[in-house]
Amino acid sequence: MIGKVVQMTDVRELTLKEFEVPKPEKGALVMENIRSNICGSDVHAWEGHHVLRNHVVGHEMVGRILELGEGVTTDYASDPVKVGDRIVPCYYITCQKCKACANGLFNICENGSRYDGQRADLPPHFTGGFATHYYVQPNQYFYKVPDSISDNVAAGINCGITQVLYAMDQSGLVSSDFIVIQGAGGLGLFGCAIAKTMGAKVIVLDGVDSRLKEAEKFGADYLISMNEFDTMQKRIDEVNRITEGFGADVALEVAGVPQAFNEGLRMLRMGGTYLELGNVLIGEDFNTSIVPGIICRRCITVKGILRYQPWYIYRTMKFLDRYGKDYPFDSLTDRCYSLEECDLAMEKARSKEVARVVFDPNPGK
Repeated sequence: MIGKVVQMTDVRELTLKEFEVPKPEKGALVMENIRSNICGSDVHAWEGHHVLRNHVVGHEMVGRILELGEGVTTDYASDPVKVGDRIVPCYYITCQKCKACANGLFNICENGSRYDGQRADLPPHFTGGFATHYYVQPNQYFYKVPDSISDNVAAGINCGITQVLYAMDQSGLVSSDFIVIQGAGGLGLFGCAIAKTMGAKVIVLDGVDSRLKEAEKFGADYLISMNEFDTMQKRIDEVNRITEGFGADVALEVAGVPQAFNEGLRMLRMGGTYLELGNVLIGEDFNTSIVPGIICRRCITVKGILRYQPWYIYRTMKFLDRYGKDYPFDSLTDRCYSLEECDLAMEKARSKEVARVVFDPNPGK
């Protein structure tokens, strides 16, 4: 069986390649991709802001089991699995032997990207989401998808929704707290919905009015347009007005703009918590200035969040099974793109025309 992968061959250069779909080894499985999303980090890599080259692009996907390797009878929640079941795999691996894993920090396993980002010409080839198939390695977490969760929504579980749910659980957010969410892309919208289910009052900032309207559908109580409040001080003043001068209890940065860090710190109350998810890039082009004394004198806790503990995929499915119908998770894309339209799809994601750009890698199936 021949399958297709979208390989990044250079900066802003994507090439469709074909390889034979491998048979799964003991403890592994092969799935046929149903939906795949473009994540913000995929755009960063495509723009040349990442060391990855010649890899299969993408890591957010949902698929249908095509073939099970020897010994694979259940998912990682002990639910029985069979050929044809829909599953979501964790896009990174946990080696369980490095120092991070030894400390229980599976989300930052030192070997987590051993296959995610691997060169496309190396077996098993199908190691990314922009492909007709995906190879789930032995000891790579995966979970069966409940019937209540649609394909489009399930595709976002792997990275975006799960990472935000994990972050919110680290935030200390409680009922009636104020949370500021910087950015109303996919992650920001997920943050709105999750925060509302926790009983919080949600303030969202963005520079695109259509994204702010989406945020309102996902539960945002207060919308701050960066076009109307066009300076940092005006936005800080507006947050203070909303919170009656106290500042927000929690701030969530998912804009991916370094300058947002300095601004968000200043929107917090004394003893507040700042969650940093969006700024994943490192280098001179991604530096920003802050005043450390703000963190010290206001006793602010800053938490960097990378990935999530792999079992949070299961928790996210439970969340979506309970709350998925309350928010328009299915409305975040305009249409499904084919793998042959990968360049157009990436441009759509870069321009932020839609919150999530979705591929249908196997149209008609």
